[in-house]
Amino acid sequence: MQLRVNPIQCVAHGLCAEMLPEAVRIDDWGYPILEDRELPADLVALARRAADACPTLALVLESERK
Repeated sequence: MQLRVNPIQCVAHGLCAEMLPEAVRIDDWGYPILEDRELPADLVALARRAADACPTLALVLESERK
C-alpha cells in the first residue's frame, strides 16, 4: 500500500501529518510531502485513518502499482 496526494485538492490543513507523522512531512507552505515508497504493514491502518480524515479527500491510500 502507498499514500498519494492530489495536489489540486489539497488545501494544506496538515491533518495528515498530525495523524501520520511517520510517513508525512509538511513543507513550508503546509502541504504534505510523502515518501515514494510502500508503507510498512504496521502503518497501513493508520494511513487509512489519515486518508479517511482528510477534509478535502486529497490523501489516498492505494495498492502499489505494478
